[in-house]
Amino acid sequence: MKQYIDALENIIENGIDREGRNGWTRSIFAIQMRFNLQDGFPAVTTKKLAFKSVLSELLWFIEGSGDERRLAEILYGTRDDSKKTIWTANANADYWLDRGFAKFKGDLGRVYGVQWRHWTNSDGEEFDQLKDVIERIKTNPYDRRLIVSAWNPGELHKMALPPCHRDFQFYVANGELSLHMNQRSCDMFLGVPFNIASYSMLLAMVAQVTGLKPKEAIFTFNDAHIYHEHFDAVKEQVKRIPGELPKLWINPDVNNIDDFTMEDVKLVDYNPQKTIKAKMVV
Repeated sequence: MKQYIDALENIIENGIDREGRNGWTRSIFAIQMRFNLQDGFPAVTTKKLAFKSVLSELLWFIEGSGDERRLAEILYGTRDDSKKTIWTANANADYWLDRGFAKFKGDLGRVYGVQWRHWTNSDGEEFDQLKDVIERIKTNPYDRRLIVSAWNPGELHKMALPPCHRDFQFYVANGELSLHMNQRSCDMFLGVPFNIASYSMLLAMVAQVTGLKPKEAIFTFNDAHIYHEHFDAVKEQVKRIPGELPKLWINPDVNNIDDFTMEDVKLVDYNPQKTIKAKMVV
Protein backbone atom coordinates (compact mmCIF):
# COMPACT_ATOMS: atom_id res chain seq x y z
CA MET A 1 0.00 0.00 0.00
CA LYS A 2 3.01 2.32 -0.34
CA GLN A 3 1.57 3.74 -3.56
CA TYR A 4 -1.49 4.88 -1.59
CA ILE A 5 0.68 6.62 1.03
CA ASP A 6 2.73 8.20 -1.77
CA ALA A 7 -0.47 9.54 -3.32
CA LEU A 8 -1.52 11.14 -0.03
CA GLU A 9 1.86 12.84 0.28
CA ASN A 10 1.72 14.02 -3.33
CA ILE A 11 -1.69 15.62 -2.86
CA ILE A 12 -0.68 17.36 0.38
CA GLU A 13 2.52 18.71 -1.19
CA ASN A 14 1.42 19.45 -4.76
CA GLY A 15 -2.39 19.50 -4.86
CA ILE A 16 -4.62 22.45 -5.71
CA ASP A 17 -7.01 23.90 -3.13
CA ARG A 18 -10.60 24.24 -4.35
CA GLU A 19 -13.97 24.90 -2.73
CA GLY A 20 -16.62 22.37 -3.75
CA ARG A 21 -20.12 21.21 -2.87
CA ASN A 22 -19.24 20.19 0.67
CA GLY A 23 -16.19 22.25 1.60
CA TRP A 24 -12.55 22.84 0.76
CA THR A 25 -10.38 20.10 -0.70
CA ARG A 26 -6.83 19.80 -1.98
CA SER A 27 -6.76 17.68 -5.11
CA ILE A 28 -4.87 16.21 -8.04
CA PHE A 29 -6.60 15.00 -11.21
CA ALA A 30 -6.28 11.37 -12.33
CA ILE A 31 -4.09 9.09 -10.20
CA GLN A 32 -3.77 5.40 -11.06
CA MET A 33 -2.95 2.56 -8.67
CA ARG A 34 -2.45 -1.14 -9.46
CA PHE A 35 -2.63 -3.99 -6.96
CA ASN A 36 -1.71 -7.59 -7.78
CA LEU A 37 -3.98 -9.72 -5.62
CA GLN A 38 -1.53 -12.59 -5.92
CA ASP A 39 0.84 -10.55 -3.73
CA GLY A 40 -1.76 -10.14 -0.98
CA PHE A 41 -5.04 -8.35 -0.41
CA PRO A 42 -4.75 -4.53 -0.59
CA ALA A 43 -6.23 -3.66 2.78
CA VAL A 44 -4.67 -0.51 4.21
CA THR A 45 -2.32 -1.37 7.08
CA THR A 46 -1.34 2.12 8.26
CA LYS A 47 -4.76 2.37 9.92
CA LYS A 48 -7.58 -0.09 10.50
CA LEU A 49 -9.92 -0.90 7.62
CA ALA A 50 -13.57 -1.38 8.60
CA PHE A 51 -13.68 -4.70 6.76
CA LYS A 52 -17.20 -5.74 7.78
CA SER A 53 -18.54 -2.40 6.57
CA VAL A 54 -16.77 -2.89 3.24
CA LEU A 55 -18.07 -6.42 2.82
CA SER A 56 -21.64 -5.63 3.85
CA GLU A 57 -21.83 -2.72 1.41
CA LEU A 58 -20.48 -4.88 -1.42
CA LEU A 59 -23.04 -7.62 -0.68
CA TRP A 60 -25.71 -4.90 -0.64
CA PHE A 61 -24.57 -3.70 -4.07
CA ILE A 62 -24.56 -7.26 -5.40
CA GLU A 63 -28.07 -7.76 -4.03
CA GLY A 64 -29.20 -4.76 -6.08
CA SER A 65 -30.66 -2.90 -3.13
CA GLY A 66 -31.12 0.84 -2.63
CA ASP A 67 -32.56 0.42 0.88
CA GLU A 68 -30.19 1.81 3.52
CA ARG A 69 -31.96 -0.18 6.24
CA ARG A 70 -31.30 -3.38 4.28
CA LEU A 71 -27.60 -2.51 4.44
CA ALA A 72 -27.95 -2.22 8.22
CA GLU A 73 -29.62 -5.63 8.26
CA ILE A 74 -26.75 -7.23 6.32
CA LEU A 75 -24.14 -5.64 8.61
CA TYR A 76 -25.84 -5.91 12.01
CA GLY A 77 -28.60 -8.47 11.52
CA THR A 78 -31.29 -5.88 12.30
CA ARG A 79 -33.02 -2.93 10.65
CA ASP A 80 -33.20 -1.07 13.97
CA ASP A 81 -32.85 2.71 13.49
CA SER A 82 -30.15 2.88 16.17
CA LYS A 83 -27.76 0.98 13.87
CA LYS A 84 -25.99 3.46 11.61
CA THR A 85 -24.28 2.68 8.31
CA ILE A 86 -22.01 4.69 6.03
CA TRP A 87 -25.13 5.54 4.01
CA THR A 88 -27.34 6.74 6.89
CA ALA A 89 -26.43 10.42 6.52
CA ASN A 90 -27.17 10.37 2.79
CA ALA A 91 -30.49 8.61 3.36
CA ASN A 92 -31.54 11.28 5.85
CA ALA A 93 -30.07 14.31 4.08
CA ASP A 94 -32.57 17.15 3.62
CA TYR A 95 -31.41 17.81 0.06
CA TRP A 96 -32.38 14.22 -0.85
CA LEU A 97 -35.64 14.01 1.08
CA ASP A 98 -36.79 17.36 -0.32
CA ARG A 99 -36.67 15.96 -3.87
CA GLY A 100 -39.54 13.65 -3.02
CA PHE A 101 -38.07 10.51 -4.57
CA ALA A 102 -37.77 8.50 -1.34
CA LYS A 103 -40.63 6.00 -1.29
CA PHE A 104 -39.90 4.68 2.21
CA LYS A 105 -37.60 5.36 5.15
CA GLY A 106 -34.04 4.60 4.09
CA ASP A 107 -34.79 4.70 0.37
CA LEU A 108 -31.67 5.97 -1.43
CA GLY A 109 -33.16 5.80 -4.89
CA ARG A 110 -31.45 4.39 -7.97
CA VAL A 111 -27.94 4.06 -6.47
CA TYR A 112 -25.08 1.64 -7.25
CA GLY A 113 -26.55 -1.81 -6.76
CA VAL A 114 -29.84 -0.83 -8.35
CA GLN A 115 -27.94 0.15 -11.49
CA TRP A 116 -25.76 -2.98 -11.37
CA ARG A 117 -28.77 -5.31 -11.21
CA HIS A 118 -31.79 -3.26 -12.36
CA TRP A 119 -30.56 -0.81 -15.02
CA THR A 120 -33.59 0.60 -16.82
CA ASN A 121 -33.33 1.38 -20.52
CA SER A 122 -35.26 4.00 -22.51
CA ASP A 123 -38.07 1.50 -23.12
CA GLY A 124 -38.52 0.92 -19.39
CA GLU A 125 -37.02 -2.56 -19.52
CA GLU A 126 -34.69 -3.76 -16.73
CA PHE A 127 -31.25 -5.18 -17.44
CA ASP A 128 -29.04 -7.10 -14.99
CA GLN A 129 -25.55 -5.86 -15.85
CA LEU A 130 -23.70 -7.94 -13.28
CA LYS A 131 -25.36 -11.21 -14.22
CA ASP A 132 -24.74 -10.47 -17.90
CA VAL A 133 -21.06 -9.63 -17.49
CA ILE A 134 -20.40 -12.76 -15.41
CA GLU A 135 -22.05 -14.92 -18.08
CA ARG A 136 -19.99 -13.25 -20.80
CA ILE A 137 -16.75 -13.77 -18.85
CA LYS A 138 -17.60 -17.48 -18.88
CA THR A 139 -18.64 -17.70 -22.54
CA ASN A 140 -16.67 -14.94 -24.28
CA PRO A 141 -13.78 -14.07 -21.96
CA TYR A 142 -11.88 -11.90 -24.45
CA ASP A 143 -14.85 -9.62 -25.06
CA ARG A 144 -13.82 -5.96 -24.80
CA ARG A 145 -17.24 -4.99 -23.48
CA LEU A 146 -17.08 -6.61 -20.05
CA ILE A 147 -18.29 -3.41 -18.38
CA VAL A 148 -20.71 -2.56 -15.58
CA SER A 149 -21.77 1.07 -15.19
CA ALA A 150 -23.42 2.78 -12.24
CA TRP A 151 -23.43 6.13 -14.08
CA ASN A 152 -26.91 6.33 -15.59
CA PRO A 153 -27.26 9.97 -16.73
CA GLY A 154 -31.02 9.73 -17.07
CA GLU A 155 -31.41 8.71 -13.43
CA LEU A 156 -28.79 10.78 -11.60
CA HIS A 157 -31.57 12.98 -10.19
CA LYS A 158 -33.14 9.86 -8.67
CA MET A 159 -30.05 9.03 -6.58
CA ALA A 160 -29.31 10.25 -3.06
CA LEU A 161 -25.69 10.48 -4.22
CA PRO A 162 -24.53 10.18 -7.85
CA PRO A 163 -22.04 7.29 -8.08
CA CYS A 164 -18.46 8.15 -7.18
CA HIS A 165 -17.08 4.81 -8.42
CA ARG A 166 -18.93 5.05 -11.67
CA ASP A 167 -17.95 1.98 -13.74
CA PHE A 168 -15.70 -1.07 -13.88
CA GLN A 169 -14.36 -3.34 -16.60
CA PHE A 170 -13.02 -6.90 -16.53
CA TYR A 171 -10.11 -8.32 -18.52
CA VAL A 172 -9.22 -12.01 -18.95
CA ALA A 173 -5.78 -13.35 -19.93
CA ASN A 174 -3.97 -16.62 -19.20
CA GLY A 175 -6.79 -17.89 -17.01
CA GLU A 176 -6.60 -14.79 -14.80
CA LEU A 177 -9.16 -12.05 -14.22
CA SER A 178 -8.35 -8.37 -13.72
CA LEU A 179 -10.61 -5.42 -12.99
CA HIS A 180 -10.27 -1.71 -13.67
CA MET A 181 -12.50 0.75 -11.82
CA ASN A 182 -13.02 4.43 -12.68
CA GLN A 183 -13.88 6.81 -9.85
CA ARG A 184 -14.98 10.39 -10.48
CA SER A 185 -14.75 11.72 -6.92
CA CYS A 186 -12.25 10.26 -4.46
CA ASP A 187 -12.08 11.00 -0.73
CA MET A 188 -8.50 9.84 -0.41
CA PHE A 189 -8.35 9.51 3.38
CA LEU A 190 -11.67 7.89 4.28
CA GLY A 191 -13.20 6.62 1.06
CA VAL A 192 -10.42 5.36 -1.17
CA PRO A 193 -9.05 2.59 1.12
CA PHE A 194 -12.65 1.40 1.37
CA ASN A 195 -13.08 1.48 -2.42
CA ILE A 196 -9.80 -0.35 -3.07
CA ALA A 197 -10.82 -3.14 -0.71
CA SER A 198 -14.37 -3.34 -2.07
CA TYR A 199 -13.46 -3.72 -5.72
CA SER A 200 -10.54 -6.02 -4.97
CA MET A 201 -13.01 -8.22 -3.11
CA LEU A 202 -15.47 -8.03 -5.99
CA LEU A 203 -12.68 -9.11 -8.36
CA ALA A 204 -11.87 -12.12 -6.18
CA MET A 205 -15.54 -13.13 -5.91
CA VAL A 206 -16.22 -12.84 -9.64
CA ALA A 207 -13.00 -14.73 -10.39
CA GLN A 208 -14.15 -17.59 -8.17
CA VAL A 209 -17.61 -17.88 -9.73
CA THR A 210 -16.15 -17.80 -13.26
CA GLY A 211 -13.39 -20.35 -12.57
CA LEU A 212 -10.52 -17.87 -12.97
CA LYS A 213 -7.68 -16.65 -10.75
CA PRO A 214 -7.84 -13.03 -9.54
CA LYS A 215 -4.97 -10.93 -10.89
CA GLU A 216 -4.84 -7.12 -10.85
CA ALA A 217 -7.25 -4.63 -9.32
CA ILE A 218 -6.57 -1.33 -11.06
CA PHE A 219 -8.01 2.04 -10.08
CA THR A 220 -8.17 5.42 -11.77
CA PHE A 221 -8.96 8.09 -9.20
CA ASN A 222 -9.98 11.22 -11.08
CA ASP A 223 -10.75 14.07 -8.67
CA ALA A 224 -8.41 12.67 -6.00
CA HIS A 225 -8.85 14.96 -3.02
CA ILE A 226 -8.19 15.38 0.67
CA TYR A 227 -10.64 17.44 2.70
CA HIS A 228 -8.97 20.22 4.67
CA GLU A 229 -10.61 18.79 7.81
CA HIS A 230 -8.56 15.59 7.21
CA PHE A 231 -5.13 17.21 6.88
CA ASP A 232 -3.98 16.39 10.43
CA ALA A 233 -5.16 12.78 10.13
CA VAL A 234 -3.40 12.38 6.77
CA LYS A 235 -0.17 13.84 8.11
CA GLU A 236 -0.31 11.28 10.93
CA GLN A 237 -0.95 8.42 8.52
CA VAL A 238 1.89 9.21 6.09
CA LYS A 239 4.37 8.94 8.98
CA ARG A 240 3.49 5.26 9.34
CA ILE A 241 5.25 2.46 7.49
CA PRO A 242 2.91 0.07 5.62
CA GLY A 243 2.93 -3.49 6.94
CA GLU A 244 2.60 -6.87 5.28
CA LEU A 245 -0.59 -7.36 3.32
CA PRO A 246 -3.22 -9.80 4.63
CA LYS A 247 -4.81 -12.60 2.63
CA LEU A 248 -8.41 -12.86 1.53
CA TRP A 249 -10.28 -16.09 2.27
CA ILE A 250 -13.39 -16.85 0.23
CA ASN A 251 -15.57 -19.88 0.88
CA PRO A 252 -14.61 -22.22 -1.97
CA ASP A 253 -18.09 -23.79 -1.99
CA VAL A 254 -19.76 -20.60 -3.27
CA ASN A 255 -20.07 -20.61 -7.06
CA ASN A 256 -22.88 -18.11 -7.59
CA ILE A 257 -22.38 -14.38 -7.10
CA ASP A 258 -25.77 -14.10 -5.36
CA ASP A 259 -24.93 -16.70 -2.72
CA PHE A 260 -22.15 -14.91 -0.82
CA THR A 261 -22.86 -13.96 2.81
CA MET A 262 -20.94 -12.17 5.55
CA GLU A 263 -19.57 -15.55 6.67
CA ASP A 264 -18.11 -16.45 3.27
CA VAL A 265 -15.41 -13.76 3.01
CA LYS A 266 -12.73 -13.06 5.63
CA LEU A 267 -9.39 -11.29 6.03
CA VAL A 268 -6.59 -13.52 7.30
CA ASP A 269 -3.43 -12.29 9.06
CA TYR A 270 -4.56 -8.66 9.05
CA ASN A 271 -2.52 -6.63 11.55
CA PRO A 272 -3.27 -2.92 11.01
CA GLN A 273 -1.93 -0.03 13.02
CA LYS A 274 -4.35 1.85 15.26
CA THR A 275 -7.38 3.69 13.93
CA ILE A 276 -7.04 7.33 12.86
CA LYS A 277 -10.42 8.99 13.27
CA ALA A 278 -11.81 11.67 11.01
CA LYS A 279 -15.31 12.96 10.23
CA MET A 280 -16.95 11.73 7.03
CA VAL A 281 -17.95 14.67 4.84
CA VAL A 282 -21.22 14.10 2.94
